[in-house]
Amino acid sequence: MATGSGQSRLWHPFANMAEVKDDKFVVDRAEGVWLYDRDGKRYLDGTAGLWYCNVGHGRTEIVDAVAEQMRRLDNYFTFNDYSNEPAEELARRLSGLAPMDEAKIFLTTGGGESIDTAAKLARLYWARRGEPERTHLISRRQSYHGTNGLGTSIAGIEGNRDGFGPLVAEATRVAYDDAEELRAAIERIGAEKVAAFFAEPVIGAGGARPPEPGYLEAVAKICAENDVLFIADSVIGGFGRLGGWFGVERWGLRPDMITFAKGVTSGYLPLGGVAVSARVSDVFWEAPGAPFMHGPTYSGHPSVAAAALANLDILERENLLARSRELEKPLHDALLRLADHSAVAEVRGGTGLIGAVEIEADVLAGDKGLITRMQKAVRERGAIVRVLCGNALVVSPPLTITEAELTLLADTIEAGINAALTA
Repeated sequence: MATGSGQSRLWHPFANMAEVKDDKFVVDRAEGVWLYDRDGKRYLDGTAGLWYCNVGHGRTEIVDAVAEQMRRLDNYFTFNDYSNEPAEELARRLSGLAPMDEAKIFLTTGGGESIDTAAKLARLYWARRGEPERTHLISRRQSYHGTNGLGTSIAGIEGNRDGFGPLVAEATRVAYDDAEELRAAIERIGAEKVAAFFAEPVIGAGGARPPEPGYLEAVAKICAENDVLFIADSVIGGFGRLGGWFGVERWGLRPDMITFAKGVTSGYLPLGGVAVSARVSDVFWEAPGAPFMHGPTYSGHPSVAAAALANLDILERENLLARSRELEKPLHDALLRLADHSAVAEVRGGTGLIGAVEIEADVLAGDKGLITRMQKAVRERGAIVRVLCGNALVVSPPLTITEAELTLLADTIEAGINAALTA
């Protein structure tokens, strides 16, 4: 859908602007699990935006909470000794929900900032402990950790690293499904040089890949044995997406740090953060203490914190964390009906409200645009899905979706695939 008269000046993330500038899909409004374009046509939001709209669109409780807060105190910074009550209350509440003792909450404006905050904090922690040589960061292939400096350096999707010149050298990527490769990497680098290991509980942008049974428990144990900080990247998996508050509870994990964003406000306003265990925070919070010389301007923004608090209320009141666990099998079952399709290589899901339909490599061979045409054909038929890794159609719907709408989503994906193949 065109944007109207005149050439667009909006530069879109992850977009080939030579193509996008004249061919845009303009979302006009949203309600519940539905989006509407400017012609009034509706589309099932099969991705909850970019993984974030967990409570669905148009929740007036969040809008009202933000408006009320803005009338009282729109914003003021939290550097040094400045604070505000919404940020304090949000930190208290998140600390109580985090699967760690005495969690401290460092607030950011998004997932990428949260990753860089955690990485810098990990390195500084070891320096404050008298081990400044522990700077190496380990992550997994196929992982996504935002697009800031350190997040780009540890990215496991090579396309997100290419072309930017030299990145942080002290970074290593290991297999996403082999814990022993992590052990081998730590031994090769030397545990005395490794600061932290980053892992998404379920790999998101790298293709919606649930962990192999026992994998997360194994890497957490390896980190503990080698005194390496374990950082869970729950930017996608938190606040119900995987059925828990921070996405790691179902595996019994107690990370040293957890990065979060997206579902903490259901995307209504930009917010992220890092939950930091007492082990790490005590170096900075207890005497003699030391400042962490880092922080975004809008850390602890009171109006954004108000949105988060209202969002947490909805998640609790409507029991949406349990609902996510209830719906993960129906979503997977609905998608599994496509597993026998001649163009489908694999269907992934069953761990949280996330799923992927991967297309056969030989079907895509020689036609790089086919997967995008499939995505657009699904959209033309009334549902939004995402293309990830150049070969998969991925879904992560709002937690408020119904089973009937999950079936509709799968049916529409199948119809879009068929339409693109026969066009």
